[in-house]
Amino acid sequence: MTAPVRRAGVFAALCTLSLAVPLVEPRVAAAVAGVVLLGAYVITDGPLFDLLAYPGDYEDSRLYGLITFVLAAVALGLMATAASMPIAVFIGTILLVGYGNLGAQLVRLRTDTDVVRVGGFCLAALAAAVAGQALTHSLTGDAVASALPLVVFLAASGAFFAALLRDVLLPSDDPIIVLSVGLLLWLLAELEPTIGTGEIVIALAVTVAFGYASYALETASIAGMLTGILLGLLTIVLGGYGWFTVLISFFAIGGLSTKFRYERKTELGVAEDNNGARGSGNVLGNAAVALVAVLGYAASDAGFLPREPELFLFAFAGSIATAMSDTLSSEIGSVFDRPRLITTLEPVDPGTDGGVTWQGELAGVVGAAVVAAIAYGLFPDIELVGAAIIVAAGIAGMTVDSLLGATLEGTILGNQGVNFLATLSGALVSALLVLSIAVS
Repeated sequence: MTAPVRRAGVFAALCTLSLAVPLVEPRVAAAVAGVVLLGAYVITDGPLFDLLAYPGDYEDSRLYGLITFVLAAVALGLMATAASMPIAVFIGTILLVGYGNLGAQLVRLRTDTDVVRVGGFCLAALAAAVAGQALTHSLTGDAVASALPLVVFLAASGAFFAALLRDVLLPSDDPIIVLSVGLLLWLLAELEPTIGTGEIVIALAVTVAFGYASYALETASIAGMLTGILLGLLTIVLGGYGWFTVLISFFAIGGLSTKFRYERKTELGVAEDNNGARGSGNVLGNAAVALVAVLGYAASDAGFLPREPELFLFAFAGSIATAMSDTLSSEIGSVFDRPRLITTLEPVDPGTDGGVTWQGELAGVVGAAVVAAIAYGLFPDIELVGAAIIVAAGIAGMTVDSLLGATLEGTILGNQGVNFLATLSGALVSALLVLSIAVS
């Protein structure tokens, strides 16, 4: 057994102590955390130090990794005991991170394949979070069977989110992962989505299948795959399969467009890095606004926001229409010669930020129309006027993307920031047009 496996095993065992919160008084649980913190501070060398130390801990001979992890757990514990965070969310989060890391290390003993290692983390994290939440519900007298669908949803969301953070952060950043996952699951628990056990199982199967397909087809990296799975799961549970269909249409068509005449793009120097596979930054840059719209829809539907839920549906569709328009415009337009800068119409080299071609603009309009057509066919609330609004929002967002590319990209903004602001503008245009029509 290697040192990382032993360390992960000890951390998982320490995470199990979080069950002291529902079992005993919070003061006792705090005392247990205090003992662990004291031990982590006074142990500066020897076999126990070697067992618990991250590589970076040796420089100062202090178990800072364990100390910060316990402090993060204590912070979540305070939210669970002094605020409205459900105890089950706290327990599930701590066990999820601890046992997920152990699962990843055990898989690493067999293979170094990254996607298999990530799968090991997710499966172990999911199982631990489900078990921890279910046990907490049982200890506190709540009905486990009725809570099981929400338990699985929270566990799966946390597992994918934690796996994503682990892929983009350092191994010693577990405290950040603990706090981030805990806050996300708290938010999702407050929304109280209505879903059955069979529905959540199907949702997981669908999103994981699409996510792995994107990775296998090399249209997404591991981080991009995890981001897509998480976004898809949240979209299905909080919005529905109609929302997911709109979202996945962008990922599918956009991913395939990246491969369009890829060799030609490589010759011109405008091809996406990593053989066209999109990472988490690209996925989030294009879909973060859509995710906020889904959360807004769920919050509005639950009565937390004083707006009609349908407004967030139009914002969602407008942001996806923008992402589709911009992606098709860039990926198809970039293979044609003589693009012109959108601000001056002067000829520029292919790949120049803010450069446009008529072929790319036409492809962008078609992309927005595709999203509008899908939304029109799936949502009764979106009529012909609504579909036209979505097309207009997509074109507006695509234009904003080009304008930002010509003026701010490369100096103030990066590509992902431009994508985010463009999709935000598309969402706002869509929502504002709907509001203006409703008022008139």
